[in-house]
Amino acid sequence: MANKKSINYLGIDWGEKRIGLAVADSETKIATPLSVVSNLKDLKGVVKEEGSGVLIVGSPVKMSGERRDLNPAFLNFLELLKEEFPDKEIIQFDERLTSKQADALPGKKKEKAGRDETSAMIILQNYLDSNEGDF
Repeated sequence: MANKKSINYLGIDWGEKRIGLAVADSETKIATPLSVVSNLKDLKGVVKEEGSGVLIVGSPVKMSGERRDLNPAFLNFLELLKEEFPDKEIIQFDERLTSKQADALPGKKKEKAGRDETSAMIILQNYLDSNEGDF
């Protein structure tokens, strides 16, 4: 059986002030918090540095499972991502309750990764877990 090439994933928790980032690969399937950036230029540098092939972007969803009316700034961010990374797969994934989950993780606030990158980690890990057989 031939080995599949490993895919590097970048989880993105978009916010108007900060963009939380997390990374994982298709071999380990374990997401880890990475950093926070504040603009697309910095995000571009991270995508290049990490060799990210797939971008998983947290997308707002109502508790009922319906998509929310998306913030125009978020929609603009998605369009800019598509323009900036035409060769990357960009997947929107449910981000419900990820900030609450990030806040609930044990540890002292000063010792934990920040809320934004932890939320990105949760989004990415949820995506990886829901697609476990697809790698």
